[in-house]
Amino acid sequence: MEPGQEPQRVSAAEFIRGFGSWRMQASRKPLVVTHHGKDAHVLISLADYRRLDGGGEAPGDRLAASQAAIVESLRDAVIFVDRGARIAAVNPAASDRLEAPASALVGCELAAALPGFAGTMLHAHLLRMLHHRERFSGEVPGLIEPRRWMQVDLVPLAIGGAMMLRDTGDTWATLAEQDARRALADAVEIDGALGVARISVREQVEAANPALAALVGTDEAALRRVRFTALLPLGARQAFGEALETLFRTGAPTRLDSALVTRDGDTLPVRLALVERRSAYASDGAVILVTPR
Repeated sequence: MEPGQEPQRVSAAEFIRGFGSWRMQASRKPLVVTHHGKDAHVLISLADYRRLDGGGEAPGDRLAASQAAIVESLRDAVIFVDRGARIAAVNPAASDRLEAPASALVGCELAAALPGFAGTMLHAHLLRMLHHRERFSGEVPGLIEPRRWMQVDLVPLAIGGAMMLRDTGDTWATLAEQDARRALADAVEIDGALGVARISVREQVEAANPALAALVGTDEAALRRVRFTALLPLGARQAFGEALETLFRTGAPTRLDSALVTRDGDTLPVRLALVERRSAYASDGAVILVTPR
């Protein structure tokens, strides 16, 4: 125990119901067991006891304490189950995920704690882990919440096994959003009438689609590294520059009526829609949608 570290307190009844989980927590810091509201006993790790007793801490004890501390600090939910598929212990992340204290979960059937577990293929994999020590890893929907995906790992242990849960719902949502954007980009290309340019923060064209090249009357390669304002008539450049500056400052998409100068010197009225491209740390430029008016 670190100097000045405040011990945890638990009633004797809660301690008995959730012994496995409280034992794991006692490996990190002392646990005071109360009786009728008064401190009665203290549960400490073997390493702490040996230090109090004047004995040295064995390397194996330090390793066990370190392993327990890692399990306690994991953001992934870890549920330990015995060979009867009953919950033996949970880490704090599992308690939060299942919205129940460890004392209420320990001793329960795993199927009772996980609403979408009973009768599934994951249930069959758990039984194979307990009886045949087979590992399993995969993504499973609806285990805790409907249509919510979880990465599940089953690991055989001496007591029975452990189930580790990681929420991957946000990853699936991100993939779905990326698929939708890819489909929209494909639809724009198939339409063939909408010009698209990807520009840097310095207004240089990094990529242009065939429709934009056709509007200007040149090829896509000729547009690369050209400042987008060079494609506009002199009278339209200031308004475009102000719109782009506002976009990078606020991040709010905008649009404006403008015009393109074609290769033949003609002026083509267009509408420009500007959307910022932003990475996790800074702006990467913008995407410009060009629609003839």
